[in-house]
Amino acid sequence: MDVLAAFPERRPRRLRRTPTLRRLVAENRLSVDDLVAPLFVREGISDPQPIASLPGVVQHTRASLRAEVAALREIGVPGVILFGIPDRKDEVGSEAWNPDGIIQMALRDLRDDVGDEVVLAADLCLDEYTDHGHCGVLAPNGTVDNDATLEIYDRVAVAQANAGADVCAPSGMMDGQVASIRRALDDGGHQQTAILAYSAKYASALYGPFREAVDVTITGGGNRKGYQQDPPNVREALAEIRSDLAEGADMVMVKPAVAYLDVLARVRATIDVPLAAYHVSGEYAMIKAAAANGWLDGDAVALEHLLAIKRAGADLILTYLARWAAELL
Repeated sequence: MDVLAAFPERRPRRLRRTPTLRRLVAENRLSVDDLVAPLFVREGISDPQPIASLPGVVQHTRASLRAEVAALREIGVPGVILFGIPDRKDEVGSEAWNPDGIIQMALRDLRDDVGDEVVLAADLCLDEYTDHGHCGVLAPNGTVDNDATLEIYDRVAVAQANAGADVCAPSGMMDGQVASIRRALDDGGHQQTAILAYSAKYASALYGPFREAVDVTITGGGNRKGYQQDPPNVREALAEIRSDLAEGADMVMVKPAVAYLDVLARVRATIDVPLAAYHVSGEYAMIKAAAANGWLDGDAVALEHLLAIKRAGADLILTYLARWAAELL
């Protein structure tokens, strides 16, 4: 048999021959417009504090946060999402809705600085603010009281919107949280404040460095498996997303990202609204640790992670790599 005669006419390698050819036919592209930078701001510190398990990431002062967001604006990053670490914590997380709480003060600072040039999103949860470390208020039996928590989420949403948030991002995975927050925002005169729902937030082991960043420990060694999404389930995640959209979410999120690309792709095939994915602290930290040990090319793997998230269908990528990636791109 003549092997050459049987050879296919199409040779896919032709279009991989040079970097320019590969660029020309690329099916997906990363852009600075895809990036949202998660940023931490801590009350009561005079200098930014490095986070050991998140190399290159810090707990900001109000002043250093303003400088960081200004720098992100200059390189074209379109959005940030803020997480606050208060001086005082209590059983209901009251600093989360204090008009003079750390997040509200930071939002006012940034709104004055950047106007509408950077989208300001605020994580809406209670774990950073409660002394027990859970994402809601506790019932007498020690479980999170869903409906009592919603009343507090409403207060937090209005406080964030009053302070200048463009987007409230509820991450507590309470049933009915989007509908409750939407009503509160509308009744408070904030009809234009958007909601980015952490709709498929999994009870993942990849959040450890984040908990160091926000100084959260769950009392008694507990966990969030009673309210965050169960890792074996995909259909349940789709149901959560459909519910949040029916309640008025403007955007939805899958979290974590790389470890849940299958979920991200399934969601993308199902919905038409903007889809976010959170490249979480553990995913970032693993890259940094392996690169520091010389086990892999950290920059190459970081880009591969971000491209995989984009390829799976994300419109927005929340990532601690945002500044680095924007400068590179």
